[in-house]
Amino acid sequence: MTTPATTEATLVPLLLETLEALAVAGEVDRACRIAGRACVALRHSDPAASRRFDVWLHRQIKRLNG
Repeated sequence: MTTPATTEATLVPLLLETLEALAVAGEVDRACRIAGRACVALRHSDPAASRRFDVWLHRQIKRLNG
């Protein structure tokens, strides 16, 4: 049986991979907005996952300003 923790452990990396593909395809702003929403949504229920989205967002600064 799949637990919520297992689902999050599977879905967070999948979503991060998808956001990266979206950014590489030229949709950096859109990817950042989605990542920000994920970061906020997970802030209290899974701070570690929220931090992963926060780190990803900070790494996109170069793409947004470039």
